Parts: sequence; structure tokens; C-alpha cells
Amino acid sequence: MASHRRPKQPSRARVTVLTATAAAAVALTSQSAQADPKPSKSEVKAKVDKLYEEAGKATEKFNGAKEQQGKLQKQVDTIQDRVARGQDGLNELRDSLGSVASAQYRSGGMDPSMQLFLSSDPDDYLEQASALDQLGAKQSEAIAEIRAKQRALAQQREEAQEKLGDLADTRAELGAKKREVQSKLSAAQKLLNSLSAQERAELRQEEQKRADRATERAELAADKADKAEPASGRASSAYSAGQSKIGKPYVYGASGPDSFDCSGFTSWSFAQAGISIPRTSQAQAAIGTRITSQSDLKVGDLVFFYSDLHHVGFYAGNGQILHSPRTGAVVRYESIDNMPYQFGVRV
Repeated sequence: MASHRRPKQPSRARVTVLTATAAAAVALTSQSAQADPKPSKSEVKAKVDKLYEEAGKATEKFNGAKEQQGKLQKQVDTIQDRVARGQDGLNELRDSLGSVASAQYRSGGMDPSMQLFLSSDPDDYLEQASALDQLGAKQSEAIAEIRAKQRALAQQREEAQEKLGDLADTRAELGAKKREVQSKLSAAQKLLNSLSAQERAELRQEEQKRADRATERAELAADKADKAEPASGRASSAYSAGQSKIGKPYVYGASGPDSFDCSGFTSWSFAQAGISIPRTSQAQAAIGTRITSQSDLKVGDLVFFYSDLHHVGFYAGNGQILHSPRTGAVVRYESIDNMPYQFGVRV
């Protein structure tokens, strides 16, 4: 017979424990939400700026590795071409040595006194003997030259192998730096995407206002220069070439003419003025005359930022610079005080 007893109700103590547990869970969730609030627009901007700075550092290392790869590839090609030409020369020497050996074989290797005894014309024999002596001397010289070339080729092949190893290491470094740059840029974009559309628009507007102010100050400096002594020489020409690219986008590893990173922008600009300068910002910092004080800077001087010199631009006058700033930005004017200035260089 089925039981019709009522199910046992939970005790008051058990209900109290369950209620307290639920309340604690709600409290913990609330505390967690309060402890991890959504970052503000200014906090996001600070983090994004830091990531862009780190991406800039990695970009210059990427550029350095890329430049080194190009140099090593040229060296490897030169050595391999030298080895190929050396091998051709060695083959020619071996062929000539074979001709000497054939001439000796045709003489039959007969004893010289017997050849003289059998010869109907002693004068003719002496001429032949002299020729054979010369052939023997040439044979010795050829053997010595072959051995020297073999040693040289072995050294060149070893050098080529070392350079190929260096090239492989550089390519691996290049790939690592490329991934690092992409990782930093991806993290920055993810942070920006965490903002609302309105917040992102506000950041763009603030950035545009700063750029507009910098442009006004740079144009004011240009007006003063026109009235006084204008910038001259190839540095002035390079700066003018850079001005023609205002509005072109920043792309890491790019050196023009339609996109640039910071050192790609300055090296391209100087190339238009007929001056070849190094590709990376650190290498560019080692050329020309160093200028420590900002007050001594002139329009067209290169200016370098951060302790590791991973950013470079042109001095534009009136406390402004012209540069290719970072991913998401374009070639533009900006205050020199927006980054930690190190020194200038007059090329």
C-alpha cells in the first residue's frame, strides 16, 4: 500500500544556513563587481598609450633586424658568387694541369740521355727538353695554385655557412619582433574596443584638437622663419619633403611613400634631399651634430625621444615636431613636450 505521509520539511536551522549562504554569495558578487569596475576613458587612454610606446620600441627592433637581414643576405650572395667563380677557376687550372700531363705522357717518360742518343737532331732535342722543363715548372705552379684555391674555397664556404646561420637567427628574431608588435597593437585595439562609441569619438576629438594646436604653432614658426632667416640646405629640403606627406598613415616597418613608421618617415624624407641616413632611430641618433638644448634646435633638425631613442621626428619650430607617431595616427605636427625629449641631431 502506497505511503501518503507528507514529505519532511527542512528544519528552521537548515533554512537559516541556506539563506545565509545565498546572501554571502550575493555579497561576494557585489564586492567583486565593485573591486573590478570598468576602467575610465582616461585610464584606457593611458594603457593604450603605453602599449603604443612598447609597440614603437618593438618596431625599431623589428626595423633593425630587417635591415640586418638585408645586409646578411647581400653578404651571403657575394660570398656564394665568389665561391662559384673560384670553383670555375679551379676547374680551369685542373684542365690546364691535365694538358701538361698529356704532353709529358706523349714524350713517353723516356730517360733524357736515351732521348739524346736516339735523336737525329740534337738541337731539336734540346729545344724539346727545354719545353718539357717549362711544362714541368708550369705543372708545379699549377698544383700549388690549385692547392691555394682549394684552401681559399674551403674558407669561403665556411664563411658562407656562418653567414647563413646568422641570417637564420636574424630571420627568427625578425619574426619574434613582428609578433611582439602585432601583440601590442592587438591589445591596444582590444582596450579601445572596451570603450563606448561616444568615448572613442571623444578621444579622437581630443587628439584632433591637440594636432590642430600643434599645426597652428608650427605654421606660426614658419611665418617667423620667412620673415627672418629661413631654414636652408638639405635638412630644409628633407623637412619640406616630410611636410608633403602630412596625413599619410603610420604603418610599422613602412618607409614610404604612402605610409611610414617614425624612422621610415625621416629616412625617406632625407632620401628625397639626396642624403642617405640609417634606417632605425637609434642609428640615426649617431649621425650629425648632437644638440642637447631645445632652444638650440632649428627647423629640419632630427629630434629623438625616450631613453632608448626608439622614436624620431623633425623639429618644426616653436616647440613642435613633425613626425609619424604611431598606429592609428597619421604624419602630423605635435608638441615636443608630449614625449620625453633626449636630444637633437643636425644632419
